Amino acid sequence: MRIVHVVPGSGNTFYCENCLRDTALVKAQRALGHTVIMAPMYLPMFADEPGIAGDSPVFYGAISTYLAQEVPLLGRLPAWLLDTLNAPALLKWAARKAGTTRASDLDEMTISMLRGAEGRQARELERLIAWMITQAKPDVVHLSNALLLGLARRIRRDVGVPVVCSLQDEDTWIDAMSPKGARRAWDTMIGRAEDVALFTPVSEYYAGVMRERLRLPAGRMRTVYVGIDLEGHQPSPLRFDPPVIGYLSRMTESLGLGTLVEAFITLKQSPRLKDLRLRATGGEIGGDARFIARLRKRLASLGMENDAAFLPAFDRPARLAFLQTISVMSVPMPRGEAFGMFQLEAMASGVPVVQPRAGAFPEIIGATGGGVAYEPNTVDGLAHALSSVLLDEENARALGSAGREAVFSSFSIERTARELVSLYQALIH
Repeated sequence: MRIVHVVPGSGNTFYCENCLRDTALVKAQRALGHTVIMAPMYLPMFADEPGIAGDSPVFYGAISTYLAQEVPLLGRLPAWLLDTLNAPALLKWAARKAGTTRASDLDEMTISMLRGAEGRQARELERLIAWMITQAKPDVVHLSNALLLGLARRIRRDVGVPVVCSLQDEDTWIDAMSPKGARRAWDTMIGRAEDVALFTPVSEYYAGVMRERLRLPAGRMRTVYVGIDLEGHQPSPLRFDPPVIGYLSRMTESLGLGTLVEAFITLKQSPRLKDLRLRATGGEIGGDARFIARLRKRLASLGMENDAAFLPAFDRPARLAFLQTISVMSVPMPRGEAFGMFQLEAMASGVPVVQPRAGAFPEIIGATGGGVAYEPNTVDGLAHALSSVLLDEENARALGSAGREAVFSSFSIERTARELVSLYQALIH
């Protein structure tokens, strides 16, 4: 089977769960003997496998896509000049600037992309469709998320193959838009959803969210849990002398790092946890550096600056090494997530997780037994939940062992790859 995955890139600037999910899936489906082609969009890929996109061009390059929205006359520029704007060096620069732009600043471009051939980026859509017809020649096309639904109609009609679409955290982006823009985006997505043969939400929780948002019947959705590459995940020693809290996600305020730092400060007031350490990694973009500087200043004011580390490296070797140094993992996102791949990465190394009872976190913790789901999602609630793990080594090791066993038995990327291939085959035949 020939499979094309259309995947937005993040430019290697932060821990991008969708990027890791999709690139691991491409590798695993290739290992099953299929011809799997990746079509990167916007920015170069963040991947654990360098060069996994091969010689595929970057479609809808971030700079040309933005300019096509803001300066429509640029759509008449010669192709060679537009290609220059998508040069790797310029796209890397754009990736570093990405965090300075908010979803609310991109209402019109988000909606334009969802409109597909009727949007201002129609020229790039023509380029993508021509590439699929003449070079990729897929049997099925898999879109990374529903923000790409504007591509589906032309793929279905002109390439003549079924379109599958993953669902993961689209609501976070759209709900951050202006109220008017968000309504328009959801309405556009509802219409474009008709062009997709099957949606694959990454959790039962998120299936429920998107079934309502996109007004989809249950028969057009099939939950497929995220899987990870388990190679290299060795059991963590789970040292508690000193105990160490870990954080693995983009180091930004909106994902709860500030809450974790405050819980860390609270816990260190306890004589039994006075030696507690904090280690955070996952990259940063835009204004994140200023946020981290504020955290450092807060810690320094309490004499704790040497007890916390904000680590720059988050590639696969760095993450595997990081997981060997922590006693528990927590990413206390205020509204939760559709899945939370960092949970699987921690559990695969035998590290228990402590997550708010929000989004899909309790679903994944319940399916694995590898952690604690707490509420309320406050500094005190988090501190209490963390202390229940940090002050009970036997319980921590039991949670870590259960999580590792569950991930190895049920959450491998090979399982995910096989399940999706089976769904593709059912659509084709």
